[in-house]
Parts: sequence; structure tokens; C-alpha cells
Amino acid sequence: MKSKGVSFRTGIGILASAAFVYLAFRAVDFTQMVHSFRSARYWYLIPVLFILFLSHYLRAIRWRYLLEPVVRLDTGSLFSSLMVGYAANVVMPAHLGEFVRAHVLSRKRPVSMGCAFATIVVERIIDVFALLILLALSMTVHPFPSWVVKSGYVMLGGAVLLFSLLVLCKKYEAKTLEALCSLTKPLPAGIGGRVVIWTGRFLSGILPLKRGSDYLLAAFLSVAIWACYGLTLHLCLHAFDFVNIYKLAWHAALVLLVITTISIVVPSSPGYVGTFHYLCQLALGLFGVPASPALSYATLAHGVLFVPVFFVGLAIANYEGISVRRVDKRAHIPHLDDSVAKSQGQEERKYG
Repeated sequence: MKSKGVSFRTGIGILASAAFVYLAFRAVDFTQMVHSFRSARYWYLIPVLFILFLSHYLRAIRWRYLLEPVVRLDTGSLFSSLMVGYAANVVMPAHLGEFVRAHVLSRKRPVSMGCAFATIVVERIIDVFALLILLALSMTVHPFPSWVVKSGYVMLGGAVLLFSLLVLCKKYEAKTLEALCSLTKPLPAGIGGRVVIWTGRFLSGILPLKRGSDYLLAAFLSVAIWACYGLTLHLCLHAFDFVNIYKLAWHAALVLLVITTISIVVPSSPGYVGTFHYLCQLALGLFGVPASPALSYATLAHGVLFVPVFFVGLAIANYEGISVRRVDKRAHIPHLDDSVAKSQGQEERKYG
């Protein structure tokens, strides 16, 4: 059952990516693409890589603040778990790397997978709101196609709905678990117990930050993270000399950041192949960059953003003796470790 569900999502993602790859390549002159690659100034990629990994380290620091109300962890463990999860996202569909990230942390440090995953969900909600703020700001300096604005409204609605649901479930945690226990009664006892226990551990990770100043720090870190993302795309524009050739406005990287981030939301194959390339091509087209050099830029930017992260995450996983394939089988569906299994009877009696 689990493998069929994952296979179905993978199939849908691959079909979507194939469609976007076709859209990206249908009007491309490969001679122009080769010329763009040959004339690129690749030394710009050195600061790009530094800024990229800086953004991931800042994300690990922000994650530490989100987890601190539950348990204080070292940034190094959070960073390594983050990188392994990102590496898994490159090869696994439907953002399953986020489950891998939570699972890896739970194996390394005294925090449950459900609790860790809850903070990741909160982190993603923060990112959506940050993206929407960027969209609103960029709309003041550049007109967007209607589909981008509509995508923003959809993401806003989804983020507000999810955030409201989390707040309500946390506020009425006991009633939520009691209701879930009743709903899972028709299921086999083992499965129902796992769902209830995992949900309880998930809700335990939804907590306010420890200090009022932590909210300011989290906001500052969010701004810094997204600034790093925008700067990497801006430097890649300079690598191809697009700023001079096509007289790009200062906000071109901002518009590019907003539109390419939407590609992460669109269903696609692992690694966002096709969706990133086509939306990047569309974004550059808004500034008069032809399809062929725009696709060259998209290919290079995609490779720089994802390939180094994949190999670093893989190296960390190998160093720590983690098999991403085995983690995938355990992590994409909530599981029980020995300590959880021992407490299952107590928690089932508590909510039953």
C-alpha cells in the first residue's frame, strides 16, 4: 500500500516534469545555449556556493530556535540532518526528504520524529509567508502575470488554513487526540495506536518560542535566508552577463526568486526537474531574455542549487552511516521505535 502510494506520486511528478521539460525546450536554439554556456564566467559560482551553504546554515540556526521550547540542540546536528533531508528531496518525490530530515534528527538526538517534523511544518509555513511578502513587494516594482498572482492567493489560503488548523489542534490537543482515537478504532490496533501516538508527538512540537526576542531573531534569520537565495540567483545572472546584455533591472533577481520558488510547490519529479527550468525561463522572459540563453541560465542555476547540496548531504549520510533508502522506507510513514512501542499501551489507555 505504501509503495503504491509513493509510486503513484512519483509517476504523476515524472509526467508533470516531462511536460514542463517539453515546454522549456520546444522553442530553444541549442547553438545559442552552447554559446551561453561557453561565454559564462564560472568563477561567479564560488561566491554562489558559499552563500548557498550559508543560507542552509542559517536555516539550521532558525530550526534550533523553533525546537528550543522542546529541547535545546546543537546547530551542527541540525545542519547535518537538514543536508541529508535536502539530499533525499533530490531523489525522492513529494518532499519526502522532510520526513527523512525529521527521522535522521530523531535518531541522532533526544527528540521524537513527530515533534521534529512539526517544527519543519511550522518552518515551511514561515517560508510561504516570507515568499508572499516578497511577491507583494516585487509587485510594486514589476507587473506579474495573472497566474503568478493567483498562485500567491492559493499559497496564502493554504498557509492560513494549515496554520489555523495547527493552532486549533494544539489548543484542543486532548480533544483532537480523543477524536482521532475514535476515528481510528476501525483500524487494526497497531496502526490506530501509531497514528494517535505520532499525532500526539507531532502536536508536542507546536509550541510558542521561549522568549519574545526569539521571534525577532527568527524573523531576522528568515530575511537573511531569503536574501541569500536572491543573491545566489543575482550572481548567476552576472555569471552569464545578463545584467549588461539585457539591461536587467535591479529587481530582476527578486522576480526570478518569487517565480522559481513556485516551481517547488508544483508537482514534479524529484529535484524539481522541468518545473524549475520552465518557470525560470518564463521569469527571465519577462525581462526580454530569449528562451535559449534563459534555459542555459536555468540549467546552470538548477545544477548549482541542487547538485552540491545532494553530494554534501550524501557525504554526511555516508559518514554517519545513514542509508537514505532504508530511511525512506521507515520515514515516509510514521513508525514506532522501541521506546514508543513500550509507551503505546499507556498512551492508548490515556486517549481510549
